[in-house]
Order: sequence, then C-alpha cells, then structure tokens
Amino acid sequence: MPQELDYLKESPSQTAGPYVHIGLAPGAAGFDIYKQELGWDIAGPNARGERIRVEGVVVDGMGSPIKDVLLEVWQANSEGVYAHPEDGRPVEHGFRGWGRVITDFETGEWGFDSVKPGPSYGHNGRLGAPHINLWIVARGINVGLNTRMYFDDEVEANADDPVINLIEWERRRATLLAKRTERDGQVVYRFDIKLQGEDETVFFDV
Repeated sequence: MPQELDYLKESPSQTAGPYVHIGLAPGAAGFDIYKQELGWDIAGPNARGERIRVEGVVVDGMGSPIKDVLLEVWQANSEGVYAHPEDGRPVEHGFRGWGRVITDFETGEWGFDSVKPGPSYGHNGRLGAPHINLWIVARGINVGLNTRMYFDDEVEANADDPVINLIEWERRRATLLAKRTERDGQVVYRFDIKLQGEDETVFFDV
C-alpha cells in the first residue's frame, strides 16, 4: 500500500467556479429549489432596533466591479446578541442574523436589509463596536475572504474596538468603515470592498 501511495499526487488548488452562487444561493440566482430561502432580509420582520439597508460593490485591483460574487453575512441583533447556541441569550422570533446575497450580474451591486447591530462581546471577552461579518467567494479566489464592516457614525465605539486597534495604519482602518447616508427616508450604509491594490480592504485570517 505505501508504494501505491507514492504515485498519488496532490490535487491542484481550485478557485470558485462561475456557478458557485447558484449552488449556495439558488433563489437569488433565479432557481426555485428550497422551500425557505435565506433571503435578503438578514434580521427578519420581528427584529427590534434601527432598520438599515447595506449596499456595496466588490471591485478588483483595477477598480472594475466583479459581477459573480457571493457574500455570506452574519451579525448580532440590536442588543449585541447572536442567534447561536453558544451565546445562550434569547433573540427575537425569526431573527437569524445570517444569510447569503449575490451581486447583480449586470452592475456588480449587492445589498441586503437588516437592523443595525449593537456592541457585542468577542471570544476574548472584550466588548467590540457594532459590526457585520462578511465572507466573500468569487471566481478567481482560492480561499474565501473574511472581513468586517463597521459603521462610520460609531466613532467612540470604533476607537475602543479591539479588532480595529490591531490595524496599525489609519488609512487601512478606513477600509472597514461603511458610510451612512439616507435615501427616501431609509438609512443606507455604503460598503465597497476592494480585493487588491491601493486601499485594499482589510481581510482577516480566521
């Protein structure tokens, strides 16, 4: 047996293929497969707190939008509680705080509705600023990229956040801040993600 294993070679690494978004978010891609889709509303109708819209685009090193990206989103509720058994605290009925969205195939824009999360405790027991976690996969990416979206109007909380303070340069920290605007009476946070080049978004090794 050991002699046979000598002939086995390591498989080449693979990037996400062009149909990854169909497999992971078929409803968003136009395929009616599941009884209950993860949907574009991450929080659900019963969630308390400030209703927000999050929008952005993922761009490559040349600044061109990537149009076949899937983003996995997870966040705490407005009180900083995650819908996870390890947390143990109750959340609103129907609150998932998790979902998948894909970019528009024409424009590269992505977006979802939710509530603004509250400050939450990390694994080190320290209270962190309100944020939304994002995992990004797309054609050409070997391993999914993890980042966080913080809110530019949470100045004091951001200044004390233990994760942001791991980033030495202020300009790099700025790549994690979503800009608050309003459109037709709705709060909208804009968060564009740059994969390479100048002002590349900070990604985390988790």
